[in-house]
Amino acid sequence: MTDTGPDPYTNLFEEPAKLARAMFAPMAAGAQGSALKPEDMQQWAQVSTKLQTMWLEYQSEQMRDPAAMMPFLDPSRWMTLANQWYQQMPLAGAEQQKALWEEGLALWHGVLGQYGIGPEAGAGSKGERELPRKDRRFADERWRAHPAFALIHQTYLFLAERVGEMVDKIEGLPADKREQLRFTTRAITEAASPANFPITNPVVLERTIESRGENLVKGMEHLLADLRRGQLSHTDASAFTLGENIASTPGKVVHETALYQLIQYTPTTEKVMATPLVIFPPWINRFYILDLNPKKSFVRWAVEQGVTVFMVSWKSADASMKDVVWDDYVRSQIDAIDHIRDRLDVPSVHAIGYCVAGTTLAATLALQHRRGEQDKVKSATFFTAQVDFEKAGELLHFIDDQQLSTIAALSPDGYLDGRYMAAAFNMLRGTDLIWNYVVNNYMLGEDYPAFDLLHWNGDVTNLPAKWHQAYLKDLYRDNRLVQADAMSVDGTPVDLGLVATPAYIQAGREDHIAPAESVWRITDHFSGPLRFVLAGSGHIAGVVNPPAAGKYQYWINEDPVRSLDEFRDGATEHKGSWWPDWIDWLRTQDSETVAAKGKRKPGGKGDRVIENAPGRYVMTR
Repeated sequence: MTDTGPDPYTNLFEEPAKLARAMFAPMAAGAQGSALKPEDMQQWAQVSTKLQTMWLEYQSEQMRDPAAMMPFLDPSRWMTLANQWYQQMPLAGAEQQKALWEEGLALWHGVLGQYGIGPEAGAGSKGERELPRKDRRFADERWRAHPAFALIHQTYLFLAERVGEMVDKIEGLPADKREQLRFTTRAITEAASPANFPITNPVVLERTIESRGENLVKGMEHLLADLRRGQLSHTDASAFTLGENIASTPGKVVHETALYQLIQYTPTTEKVMATPLVIFPPWINRFYILDLNPKKSFVRWAVEQGVTVFMVSWKSADASMKDVVWDDYVRSQIDAIDHIRDRLDVPSVHAIGYCVAGTTLAATLALQHRRGEQDKVKSATFFTAQVDFEKAGELLHFIDDQQLSTIAALSPDGYLDGRYMAAAFNMLRGTDLIWNYVVNNYMLGEDYPAFDLLHWNGDVTNLPAKWHQAYLKDLYRDNRLVQADAMSVDGTPVDLGLVATPAYIQAGREDHIAPAESVWRITDHFSGPLRFVLAGSGHIAGVVNPPAAGKYQYWINEDPVRSLDEFRDGATEHKGSWWPDWIDWLRTQDSETVAAKGKRKPGGKGDRVIENAPGRYVMTR
């Protein structure tokens, strides 16, 4: 073997070791001068005993009932996912490894130089430090106060960047698989953040010292409570009571079936619009996202505008709904429309479909047009709803054959537990909806906030397994709804091109569940007059934006355009809520008003109703 000289990697391994020794020297010196007092040792021993006892009690519970723990909280499943991810990553060649080490070493030199350590010690050591990478997870000054934590989080951000780049450079990977791998890579790198581990999080370490470990005890209580309920908590659920301080707009349940209850809200004006409004909320969530509290409630606001408002409250699925399919949801929408028409003796209704209920509303309209019953719906409004799923965003990561098989296996009793859906949606924004709460609730031991939106987000609804599988396959995977007559309801083929009902279409500019580009495509399929509105914010805040709040903005383009890009280019921005624009549009569809009497006031003399709003179904778990 020919001697080629010194190993070119030698310095790469020696220098980080030297820098690490220099960096940790001040910490070691500080530790030598400290000693625990007897009472401190006793306190830490008590904390340790509490933590061990709590965990052993929980383990004992699991041994008695192994099925109690939700599978998505099972660490072995996440280890399997991580292994699959690792196997798909490309192996870096020698040159790439060398470049990575050199870039990493330069990062170490640059960061430590800010603290007067190493060959690049500079002005930053005097307090004017500017680290190369910023991330809000590390915004607290304590991440920069000591070189150890500065280096830890800067190295993490550097490696996260490079791992993401490796995914982009994999050759021969289909576009859909690349996006799926990007999603998985992001989820794993978010989980690996040093902010998520007590020993590498200076904020947690400081809190632990200050509270003498009581934050860890309280955090363990939160963790075990969540493990027992099989769901990550975002808020203090005890702060909310349905019908009192949430979902509290007065009304009556006037009709019910095995699949839904129909709520009619009590008018607050002497006259109301002649044509009533029925709202179909997502059947994957509770309806009261549109009735959170009096200040945020779209329902209350619409009632105050003189609209007779009906709301569908879907039943959370159980084993009795194992055979519920696509047809049943469309038939339920038709049933609600017909019941309202008969109840108030009116020829038609206005209808709103939010998210997935907007998808089924589109099918309902197509069915009515095919049957010559299109006049039953005078206008249709779509909140962040999709009919064309080609550009459906990150949720497309969950619909390959392997994912569908996994989901099917989670539904042995004919329904999918809503906690699985909640976990999937949380993963779409892991930093905000998972790890932020892991740090605050489990490690810092902070109290849960009383936040109505987060309470709703965790108030999950079970889904009929057969329909959920068909929805993912037929719509998300195969995009059949936009193929004329490819799908049917009650034996009637569905063709969206027949829909000529005037429609108001709202999309959220920052919506990651129903991306604006995907929502826009409704305009490519309906044939009637359309008004498209692009609202600021996302899937929830873009919809639930009351005028009094003065938040966000919306965009309107009155000119004929052929794409969302053209719409944006020529759109006019309007400050605040789009709700007033919607009510003005609704009134142009039918300006007639009638007195708010008789059955316009649910539960009045001679009007038989079932129970007070919000009804039983929304309380069923």
